[in-house]
Amino acid sequence: MAEATDHRSGATPQQAVVRQELGRGERVLPGVFRLRLPLPWPGVPHCNAWAVAAGDGIVLFDTGMHGPGSLAQLERALAMCNLRLENVRLLVCTHAHSDHYGQAASIVERTGCELWMHPDHGHMLRWAQDPGTALARRLEVARQSGVPEEPLRRYAAERDATGSGIAGVIEPDRALLSGVIVQTDLGPWTAYETPGHSPSHVCLFQPERRLLISGDHLLGRISLHFDYGFSADPVGEFVDSLGVVEALHARLCLPGHGRTFTDVQAHIEGNRELVNDRLSKLSAAIAQGDPSTAFEIAPRVYGGEPFSSFAPWLLAETLAMLLHLEVAHRARRIAGEPERWAPA
Repeated sequence: MAEATDHRSGATPQQAVVRQELGRGERVLPGVFRLRLPLPWPGVPHCNAWAVAAGDGIVLFDTGMHGPGSLAQLERALAMCNLRLENVRLLVCTHAHSDHYGQAASIVERTGCELWMHPDHGHMLRWAQDPGTALARRLEVARQSGVPEEPLRRYAAERDATGSGIAGVIEPDRALLSGVIVQTDLGPWTAYETPGHSPSHVCLFQPERRLLISGDHLLGRISLHFDYGFSADPVGEFVDSLGVVEALHARLCLPGHGRTFTDVQAHIEGNRELVNDRLSKLSAAIAQGDPSTAFEIAPRVYGGEPFSSFAPWLLAETLAMLLHLEVAHRARRIAGEPERWAPA
């Protein structure tokens, strides 16, 4: 996840009361521990980090989001597994979103461990290093997509209040590219680049036990999210990445949100079906009447008035899907202020 919004309602933290959860830890397999860490987002109340035994310590996969008391929540979850933050010997981030990378700087400072992460993390740097410019760019894209000014002003004020969720920018000690091996007591985990959800996304697979640390590529609840504006076709990348993971034949998935699940193939197929359904509905939507903005097209796909509060995640998904149709020569972009879309 990348944005502090409810993926069902579009609400922001200032528009809904969120009951803060507490960090919790549990053993899911011998030597594998789920660390459930709280998030301040309605509809997305927690994320998972995973601790895997490695020699005299652990490898920590993902970090949780940085915020007031967040490191104490991670320590609380670790303590429930009879672990301590000082046990971390290596930190591995599946991708550079705040809920998976946000506490990396604090963890490395406390433990002295290395950080391994994919090098294509410019999407994170934009928000962490220059949030004002990043916000201005997001608002510019929204205006170009036909979003009215009033919800944009509201969103800008709310976004300023939330912060980046990142303790500090820290560059990886090693580029987590396909084929990189992470050694643990359960055996080696191999990295596989799986862009789509974000350009920096990587999954890790343990072949003997057929375990998959999936980050946000596969989740228990089938849902979509794309970082729009950082690659030529994030939807196409996501679909290709589903094929990469499918070829692994994982038996158990350890996701970035929610519980573990064994029906990995069904989740892969469910994501493909959802992408195809969205693309079909978008193709039909842009064929209705005159050329339309993304803001006008979205209700025809999702129903109702999904942009009434300006849901950035929904705009990003709509634009990513339209971009994929454009790449496939099934839609064309008509320049202007705002820009509009029509069948190719």
